[in-house]
Amino acid sequence: MIKAPIHKIIPHSLVDGPGNRTSIFLQGCNIKCEYCHNPETQKILTDTSDSSPEIKWMTAEEVFQEVKKDIPFIRGITLSGGECTLYPQFLEELFSLSQKAGLTCLIDSNGTIDLSRFPELMETCSGVMLDVKAWDQEKFKRLTGGNNTVVKKNLKYLSDIDKLEEIRIVCIPEEVDVEDILKGIKATIGDKISDTNLRLIKFRNHGVIGRLKDTISPSDAYMNNLKELASELGFNVIKNYI
Repeated sequence: MIKAPIHKIIPHSLVDGPGNRTSIFLQGCNIKCEYCHNPETQKILTDTSDSSPEIKWMTAEEVFQEVKKDIPFIRGITLSGGECTLYPQFLEELFSLSQKAGLTCLIDSNGTIDLSRFPELMETCSGVMLDVKAWDQEKFKRLTGGNNTVVKKNLKYLSDIDKLEEIRIVCIPEEVDVEDILKGIKATIGDKISDTNLRLIKFRNHGVIGRLKDTISPSDAYMNNLKELASELGFNVIKNYI
């Protein structure tokens, strides 16, 4: 069985999808967000000899044995990171084991890996919580160092196959073009936004070490205005952190 670098396992989480869930954070990310709250998970490890005291290389079976301890108390598992879709076969193996145990299986992803390349993973996955970090390519590059072409492709693909569990947007005035993101989502998935969960996340600089480490959080009024726009565009389920 394939091994993947596990940074941490949180047995019980209420913020990583519906219900009480076990959240599994994999090490390694293919972009570097200026507002990353888990910068310690960014470094990509190439093999099992490349490790640290905080990271343990584990098989899907070994991770599932940890998950099993809490099955009476959890609804499912959520895989995060870093960027967990860097390890698609590992995810597929873990999800197959978890589904057989009656658990739902979610992915929390930055969307930069083309998920249409992994239909077997999508079969075992209950849904994807997709982070849309910016709509304009230059803003996306400034924030992450990456390209958002695949993010937009994944947005449509996941909506088309009914695997878009939630869209997540970290809101930072001037840095993140939230209004353009919301309008772009509407143009991309159309009326399906009425059945799509949206989470507007108020930026907090706790733990941030990048360029935005001293940036203040947006106001409640700003967040409420975004929520109103999202509602006008057709979103029915809007969650936000105030």
